[in-house]
Amino acid sequence: MDPAYARRYRELAQRHWWWRARNAWVCGQIERLMAGATAARILDVGCGDGVLFPFLSRFGSVEGIEPDPLVVTPDGPWFERIHQRPFDGTFQGAEPYDLILMLDVVEHLDDPAGALRHAGRLLKPGGRIVVTVPAFNLLWTHHDTINRHRVRFTKATFRRTADEAGLTVLESRYLFHWLFAAKLVERLKERVGLVTDMPSIPPAAINDMLYRICRIEQRLGGRLVPFGSSLAVELALGSS
Repeated sequence: MDPAYARRYRELAQRHWWWRARNAWVCGQIERLMAGATAARILDVGCGDGVLFPFLSRFGSVEGIEPDPLVVTPDGPWFERIHQRPFDGTFQGAEPYDLILMLDVVEHLDDPAGALRHAGRLLKPGGRIVVTVPAFNLLWTHHDTINRHRVRFTKATFRRTADEAGLTVLESRYLFHWLFAAKLVERLKERVGLVTDMPSIPPAAINDMLYRICRIEQRLGGRLVPFGSSLAVELALGSS
């Protein structure tokens, strides 16, 4: 991650409308998957500074992996539960996990299928992997470059990656439908040299308004909407 971006990442993850909306949707899915659980083992891959840990800890024991030390606060409340290392075959949990999160992680990796395959090895039978990734390469902008993305996915390309990893796609849907057009406009602006600076938190009123728009869309938007700027996927062990 760009160092200047990394230094601001925790504030963005906590306050920016996009992160808040994505996390709110993910938390809703986790509540559905983990209903009634109090002793689950949860792994958050690419956890940053553990922003979701307070919520996740309601369901059991939480630990995370974060390969970029710039985004982990040394005196943060979750520091001891964050493994600062790459997510690869050398990482082995003490016991299998009930839930593994990979939220906007897979697109950074040179071997997405290999990472998903390893996540499957760490998963308890009956467990779930929840993934979010940016969608559609045609929406590639400067934001992808500063985040050091390798690729953006569609439902079809992600399913092929999951198949290669030996995982079953239980559910997939696009998120942030309205941002699809906005990202296209951004890409066109960049084509003529108008590059937007790294993300910043808008004024409070605008920030809250955009968050509410995203949450309304998440409630109303169906799984069949064929576009969006992000893709969310729920995975299980086995091949489809």
